[in-house]
Amino acid sequence: MNKLKVFISSVQNEFAEERQMLYDYLLNDALLGRFFEPFIFEKLPARDIKVSKAYLQQVKISDVYLGLFGKEYGFENKEGISPTELEFDCATEHQKVRLIFIAHHSDSEIHPKELLLIKKAESVLVRKKFIDAAELKTAVYASLVNLLEEKELIRSGPFDATICKEATFEDIDPERLKWFVRTARAKRNFPFTENDDPEKILTHLHLIKSGQLTNASLLLFGREPQRFFVTSEVRCAMFHGNEVQKPIPSYQVYKGDVFQLVEQAVDFVLSRIDLYVGDRSLSVDVPVHYEIPRTAVTEAIVNAVAHRDYTSKGSVQVMLFRDRLEVWNPGQLSYRLTIPKLKKPHGSFPTNPLLAESLYLAGYIERMGTGIPDMINVCLEAGLKEPELIQEESFKAILWRKVNAAPQVTPQVTPQAARQVTRQAKNLVLIMTDEMTRDELQEKLQLKDRENFRKLYISEALEQGLIEMTIPDKPTSPEQKYRLTAKGKALQQRWKNQEK
Repeated sequence: MNKLKVFISSVQNEFAEERQMLYDYLLNDALLGRFFEPFIFEKLPARDIKVSKAYLQQVKISDVYLGLFGKEYGFENKEGISPTELEFDCATEHQKVRLIFIAHHSDSEIHPKELLLIKKAESVLVRKKFIDAAELKTAVYASLVNLLEEKELIRSGPFDATICKEATFEDIDPERLKWFVRTARAKRNFPFTENDDPEKILTHLHLIKSGQLTNASLLLFGREPQRFFVTSEVRCAMFHGNEVQKPIPSYQVYKGDVFQLVEQAVDFVLSRIDLYVGDRSLSVDVPVHYEIPRTAVTEAIVNAVAHRDYTSKGSVQVMLFRDRLEVWNPGQLSYRLTIPKLKKPHGSFPTNPLLAESLYLAGYIERMGTGIPDMINVCLEAGLKEPELIQEESFKAILWRKVNAAPQVTPQVTPQAARQVTRQAKNLVLIMTDEMTRDELQEKLQLKDRENFRKLYISEALEQGLIEMTIPDKPTSPEQKYRLTAKGKALQQRWKNQEK
């Protein structure tokens, strides 16, 4: 990022020490030094050019004119105008940001022309008075920080509450907003219906600010969130072993709104870990358990998507190894939290509060800071090692798999078969009973992404001859159901016997 050039102007002798102090301060301050490059006339190299012209050239190439006005008016040219006034007029003509700081004196102490210059400045600007160097330094700092906030180079509020100036209401997907309203009404008794005015809904969610869309509105309901936030994606990879090594058998980059990112990433993991099916001894419904509990997987991924730093160039990463699942979040814990505190019920300090609120309303997270403790508890109850939480450059959650986690594919029932049954097809076969609709199958497997379910589960199992349609002549019929073939039944029985 190019720094903003700050031209520090004043009568040469009156504020010599203050000007040098501001020059050094802007160069060395940890915050201001990142964004501003100061200039004072003492630093002008000797050149064969008229001094007054050199000053005005510096004003023209600067971004900010910082004027110190005091008692003296200074040297006057043949028109009776001082360099300071010429510089101020030049900054005005070229529409520079003008910050004027006036030493505290009574009018009777001020040169008449300097007093007129002050009157000229205050007629078009809000100017600040100062008594001494310390007060000047504080006033300059506050003004420059305010400038950075106005230019959105820094933020005093959360990223998700910041206005996205390039966005219009055409960038909001009305269907995704309707889906959210239906979901939030069912989960949290949300007070609007899907037929209500979208702008009223977004206003209720605090996603509109000064008549403009916030970053959160696009991350939640945008047609193409990645057009505005390139790294707001989730990268998912599966590895054969316990290290990051090639070849990578499965790699996906998911895009979409935050709800879609969570669903796709969770489904990626569930599609590639073991599933265990119980019996009907305790319930009519056959219980289904994943090797890593679904609630734990979801919590780790939702936390990463909801609490990440969206200004970072990094993306959320989900990496499945033979012995563990790692979820990386480009962000830092709140200063109020430590890893030990995070493992216990704690206050909620969301990095992106507007995202967190909508995720809460849709039932993806809880408000009370119990998500991480719940994730740890369900893993321990499932007989897994306690998850690890690590804060380095990124925040990392590690969920451990069972020690005897199976390979990513399962051999076919006959050794001569060249093709192997994928884990997704196996999991589908394991949970099937009688004739089931696609929605029933997807719900049983606790999966959300319909397109991935169709490709990875239904299509794969059909192609391998493990399941068949009940209405094969009308594959898209709303009455369509699926059942196991003889081959599928044999494999189901074999796999269930192996689990006993």
